[in-house]
Amino acid sequence: MAGFNTAVTGLKAATTDLDVTGNNIANSSTVGFKASRTEFGDIYTTAVVGAGSSNVPGSGVTVTDIAQDFSGGTVEFTNNNLDLAINGGGFFQLDDGQGGKSYSRAGAFELDKDGFVVSKTGEYLQGYQLDEAGNRLPIDNLAVTERESPPKATEEMALAINIDSRADASQLLPAYNKDEPGSYTYSTTMEAVDSLGNSNTIKYNFVEQRPVKEVHTFDVSGAGNYTISGVTVADTDFTAGQISAVKLDELKAADPRIFNVTTDTTAAPNTVSVIFSSDSTQYGDLIASNGTAALTNEVVSEITAAEQHTFDFSAAGFGPGYAGATTVEFEISGVQFSFDASTADITAEDVANEIIAKRTAIIDANPNVDSITYDSTNNQLLVTYKPEAGDVTDDNLDLVFLSGTNAFAGTPAAVTNVIGPDATVDGDDSFEGTYRMYAYLNQDTILTIGKQPDPGSGLNLPEVGAILIKYSPNDGTLAEINGQTVTPGSVVPSITVEGADPANGATTIDLSLDNSTQFASDSIVKQSTQDGYSKGDLVGISFGSTGEMIASFSNGQNQALGIVAIATFENQSGLQPAGDTQWVESLSSGQAIVNPPGTGLNGTLRSAALEQSNVDLSEQLVKLIEAQRNFQANSKTLETLNTVTQAILQI
Repeated sequence: MAGFNTAVTGLKAATTDLDVTGNNIANSSTVGFKASRTEFGDIYTTAVVGAGSSNVPGSGVTVTDIAQDFSGGTVEFTNNNLDLAINGGGFFQLDDGQGGKSYSRAGAFELDKDGFVVSKTGEYLQGYQLDEAGNRLPIDNLAVTERESPPKATEEMALAINIDSRADASQLLPAYNKDEPGSYTYSTTMEAVDSLGNSNTIKYNFVEQRPVKEVHTFDVSGAGNYTISGVTVADTDFTAGQISAVKLDELKAADPRIFNVTTDTTAAPNTVSVIFSSDSTQYGDLIASNGTAALTNEVVSEITAAEQHTFDFSAAGFGPGYAGATTVEFEISGVQFSFDASTADITAEDVANEIIAKRTAIIDANPNVDSITYDSTNNQLLVTYKPEAGDVTDDNLDLVFLSGTNAFAGTPAAVTNVIGPDATVDGDDSFEGTYRMYAYLNQDTILTIGKQPDPGSGLNLPEVGAILIKYSPNDGTLAEINGQTVTPGSVVPSITVEGADPANGATTIDLSLDNSTQFASDSIVKQSTQDGYSKGDLVGISFGSTGEMIASFSNGQNQALGIVAIATFENQSGLQPAGDTQWVESLSSGQAIVNPPGTGLNGTLRSAALEQSNVDLSEQLVKLIEAQRNFQANSKTLETLNTVTQAILQI
């Protein structure tokens, strides 16, 4: 009877099913394990063509395949960064060190004594090596090749601050001193690392320009022609002590700091005074000579940047004794004044006091006016403007007669700009929003930060000293850095800091002040970064989602050492199991296609995670019952056939 063979094939198939199911259950906790299932096919006896009948019984069952289920297992997170899981398709490629390649989903890796990343069975994890520029090299064994991170000197700094625009520069001490906080507006300190990894500090001091102008006065007695910043100046260039506009323009072209030049030849010694603009560096060097030797007896002083206009009342007055004047009316900026001089003389001081009594109304009509005072000694009415008003026109406060006789000396005296009884100078608002910026290494050594040589010095390289930082008085944003204009929306010019690396004098730092402002709020640091770091030791390895193997060092630096390779196959079901949750390629699977994670069909990588077995234990237990039932049923077939055979033998 053919039924005996049929039953035997059923028993064999059921036994194989039991074996496969039992193996799945046994590996339900194996990392990276993929469950298998038994696939069956029926058996029919073949016949010669044209012979026999289609009504033939089958010959049993056969196991056509033990197919693997490559669906992903549950990913569980661990505390080991060398535990890797593939979130998607693909396999880790492993090398046994003798040219044999295998593939696995089990990502429990570790470092061997030589720093190579290996599996639990000692195979080397494959990946792309990286050159110094980060370019991928051919696939090889991944290894931790860097055990320490060498120091890097600071080469770039970014400092963004807000300086309170409400700070009053006039309250600063006149002489700047880095050790005297009252002489600068704001200060902040940043770390800088030298070429040997030593940590240093760079202190930046910001000194708001005070509303004063600097005056350099030289004795030019007997000098004849002399030079200022290389420009020849003669007595004939002055009229009433004021230099000609043409010569002043020539001097400003030679030295942009110059605001005005005056001379005094009425007393000995004869002097020439060079007035710097309010935003010039305090006590800057000025080159002046008589052609062969430097001029001597230089006096450096300061004058206010505020403009003063004076009305000369020294010969003023009216009344019965003044050409019969009776009633005099005049106005200043719309504020009217009237005097009845029919019975008594009106003195200059009477007029001045009346004007001062109404100074509030005059100031309200002229917001740029700061004060109105009377100098009784010199019979002068002084109108002082706010420094930020800059150069005010001479007719800003016209005195207009409405009626009566003009009894003032000449006309209402030509308005002049008076600083002291004899000197005259225009107002200057160039100081607004202007700061001198200094830099010091370790609180002590002043650094070169790009200060251009003073005109006429003959130097070409930047000098040690302060540079000018300017903010727009309109919106508080950066307007100028060290002479370079900052255009809104454009790249902010950087500052080159020299001498901040004691170990290597050739090191320079590129300092950016982008996003610095001058708003009416507290002075604060908004951003402070630098790219230097000290020497560091290896503290750990981690992996990115796209496969980068990152070494972390104790100095906070990270370095990419390689990229994990992920292999895919045209037919992954054709892979041959090799044990230890590994597979090898076969003719059916095709050759491995290797790429970094996250590209093509490759999944991404998860560090500190392991993919668990994809075995569903409850499902396998049900299959176990089914396989047991099939085995028992085939055993019953044998038993029945045996009974039938015995019955035949007893006939």
